[in-house]
Amino acid sequence: MSGPRVLLIDDEEELVTTLVERLEIRGIEAEAVTDGHAALELMSREPFDVVAADLKMPGLGGLEVIEILRERYPDVKILLITGHGRPDEEVKDYKVAGVHEVLVKPFSIDTLIASIRGALAANT
Repeated sequence: MSGPRVLLIDDEEELVTTLVERLEIRGIEAEAVTDGHAALELMSREPFDVVAADLKMPGLGGLEVIEILRERYPDVKILLITGHGRPDEEVKDYKVAGVHEVLVKPFSIDTLIASIRGALAANT
């Protein structure tokens, strides 16, 4: 495939498996892992253009993963996934932390694709 490469990180295996399938149907190469440590291991071996990480995961959570990614891979675009709402102040803090957009579950595949494209088009 020649489209962007996306890494999905979420402890809900069924969710990320489904999202990978639906993204690939639309020409976006995607892989999924279910924990932060696996994400960092995969990132060390393969390049990704966009990472979408769940905020709350057992072990290494989304914010910790994002901090590490920002340090090691400053060019990767980051989306944050949450099922816990999005108060304005919280979203502001995430954007400061280098997150392009916060996606609130449940979200549609079209919303995810628009967020991926928006992140790729952004200069920062």
